[in-house]
Amino acid sequence: MFDYIINVSGYILEGSLITFQLYLVTAIFSVILGIAGALGKISKIPLLESILSFYTWVFRGTPLLLQLFFAYYGLPVLGITLEPFPAAALTFIVNYGAYFTEIFRGGIESINEGQYEAAKVLGMNYRQTMSRIIIPQTVKRILPATSNEAINLVKDSALVAVIGLGDLLRAAKVAVTRDFSIIPFIIAAVFYLVISSVIVTVFRKLEEKYSVYE
Repeated sequence: MFDYIINVSGYILEGSLITFQLYLVTAIFSVILGIAGALGKISKIPLLESILSFYTWVFRGTPLLLQLFFAYYGLPVLGITLEPFPAAALTFIVNYGAYFTEIFRGGIESINEGQYEAAKVLGMNYRQTMSRIIIPQTVKRILPATSNEAINLVKDSALVAVIGLGDLLRAAKVAVTRDFSIIPFIIAAVFYLVISSVIVTVFRKLEEKYSVYE
């Protein structure tokens, strides 16, 4: 039994490489997209605000699975064919980018206008105001919501199995079908829990670090 668990764990761990790669790519680029989107929504440029509002409305209001199907099966109809991983990465980035846009926008707008005025009185320019006063307070306020999205991303990554990517969950499913045992599913659940626990710990440390801005 122990040897079987070790062997299956190694097989599932190989499948988890796709999960980790997708997570890393999505985390980096969706945050960048979210920051750009948030700054665009508070830019007071009507056309840009309208475009970004439509973007967040569409991608937060439709299922991630539907968006994944559209990227992989729908885009070829329009003459755009993507391999499974690029299709998954694109879908996850634009989906999570929409959520981060609203999270970051809400965090920035939650800062009292008096903070900007005080910085101006102190002779700070826009960059100094944002980097020294606004951003640190914003980071503190958005950490809980960002942590939730980071954990959701781990679980949502399992959806890529529907387009044939050999992720963590798909590897476990293959092992279950092959060996007629539920142990691979249990191992997969443990892997997901470990990853989520690491993320929670990291964000807890970040919250402690930024608690000085309360």
